[in-house]
Parts: sequence; structure tokens; C-alpha cells
Amino acid sequence: MISQIWSFSGLFLIILSLSSCHEKPTNAEKAGIAISFDDHFIDDWYALRPLFQKYNARVTFFLTCPDSLTSDEIVKIKQLQKDGHEIGFHGTVHGNATAMIESGGPEKYIETELKPGLKHLAKIGIKPTSYAHPGGNHTDRADSVLLANGFKILRDVAQAERKLFGIPVYHFEPRVMNWIYYPFNKEQIVDALMIDAGTNVSEKEIKEALKKAKKTNTALMLFGHQPLYEKPKNGQYGFSITFLETILKEAKAQNLKFYTMSELPTSK
Repeated sequence: MISQIWSFSGLFLIILSLSSCHEKPTNAEKAGIAISFDDHFIDDWYALRPLFQKYNARVTFFLTCPDSLTSDEIVKIKQLQKDGHEIGFHGTVHGNATAMIESGGPEKYIETELKPGLKHLAKIGIKPTSYAHPGGNHTDRADSVLLANGFKILRDVAQAERKLFGIPVYHFEPRVMNWIYYPFNKEQIVDALMIDAGTNVSEKEIKEALKKAKKTNTALMLFGHQPLYEKPKNGQYGFSITFLETILKEAKAQNLKFYTMSELPTSK
């Protein structure tokens, strides 16, 4: 689950963004969108294939706990990869990188969180080159370990709305959150905006954000968890499929390119 604790560093980023919002008009040759999904909702992700095909969209699935994959799930995840989607890595045990490295050091972290899951995926022909931090928990030290182990890009969490002890502190419009737009500068540590229910990101804000990506020749980065046909219940955390289609439809209307996460830092 995503931490709801608001920090002064977040406030600093807001102030910094507001002071540097001037957008330089450019061509839209590379303008696009990079959507990713976290955890282990393989059946639900697979059910989205017709939707992705409808809009010719390619996305990234950040998979966790790959040691528990069933034979049916392996077939489905391989088909998603065959469709052109990327299979990224979200950890073997979905662990907190900061806490794991502090308690056991980098080697213990590698042996517990990285090697087992990556080894299992390699056996079925999947070699992830992108990583999403579970819960968005990481430090520079954790990032350096991950980059040294072959990952091209590391994805963190950005939220439009932050809460302190359950009370909303601010709601920040995605179109002015500069850090969720990839400027194709080969950056390897990025933030994607969460679109799950409860984050209170509106269709209007998303459409404005997509227009900004077009205008600034950048890629808007978004992510969610489980695809849902109705409001979440019983502790579910995920996004509305209707909302996802709105995003895909608007991206197509803006003639934006669909990127997988590993394509962002390597795009020429």
C-alpha cells in the first residue's frame, strides 16, 4: 500500500514546480504516454487485451512475487509480452528497499528481493529491465544497487493528493506536476502519477495533462494496480477501467505515442 505521509520535500517540489512552470513550445515528435501497472493481477490485466488492442496501446506490467505464478498465469504474462507490452519487476517479496538495506545491507537485499524473482522469470524467458519500487520506498543507496544490477529505469510514486493522518493536505493538478513528464533526457529515476480510485484525479485533469505532454514533447507517466469494473471494496486498490479507456482514447486523439518504461531512457 502507498504511504500517505506527507513530507516537506513534497512541498519543496511543489514550490519548485510553480517557480519553473514556463513551457517552451516544441514540436511533438516524441510526445507520448507511459502507463504501468503494479503487483500480481495477471488475470485482470490479461482481460484488458481487447482494450489495449482497440487503441494500439503498449504498457508495462510490474510483476511481483513471480515465484507464485501458475502455469495459466505464465501463459498469460507471456502473451502480454508477445503483444508488445513490457514485463517489469516489482520485487520478489514486495519489500521495502529502504528498510531491507538498512537492516541487512545491499547484499542481503539483493539475495532476498532481487535474485530469486529474477531467476524465476529468467526460466520462463523474461528478463526485466525496469523496476517499480514497492510502495515508493527507496533511497539513493537502493537506487544505486538496482541500477548496478542491470535495470534501465526505476519508477517511483507520485500522487496528486496527499494526506496527513488521513486528512487531505493538498490536491495538486497533474498538469503542473512537472516531475511526472519524461523529457527524454535519459533520466533513470522517475515518478509516475497514480490513477487508482481514491487518488481523486479527474478526467479533466488527465486530459489537460495529456495536452501538456503533447505541447511540451514529453511523455506523461501514469500507473495503477488492479483494473476494476466498479468502486473498490474489501480493501481493493485499483483503477476504474472506464477511466483507463478515457485516458487511452484521449491519448489517441492527441496522437501521442505509447511507450513502455524501458523505452523512455533509451529513446533516441
